[in-house]
Amino acid sequence: MSATVTPFPERRGYRPSQVGFDRKELTRILDLYGRMVAAGNWRDYAISFDKDAAIFAAFRRSAERPEYRIEKRPALRGRQGQWALVSEQGMVLKRGHELAPVLAPLERKLMKLVGE
Repeated sequence: MSATVTPFPERRGYRPSQVGFDRKELTRILDLYGRMVAAGNWRDYAISFDKDAAIFAAFRRSAERPEYRIEKRPALRGRQGQWALVSEQGMVLKRGHELAPVLAPLERKLMKLVGE
């Protein structure tokens, strides 16, 4: 017996009800988070999925504002890039089309923490 799979037609201008991280992106972010926890720099995190953005926030302590936010905003994909690294003060530290270069400042900070 042969089965035929017919895909649903895509609607023009369709946007999902919320933005999320795919498995590869989330694995990369959680790997960095785990190494920062092991270095004693971060203690907690939060993830937010909205219709415009997916945000991973890393905290030094859970009662504070997040030290860094990693944001994915697909609406900016064609402009500055969908990825952004945002500081505790709300300043965009790095923006780009790929996740790895946006995480580079945190990777360098981790190297300094481990080297001390």
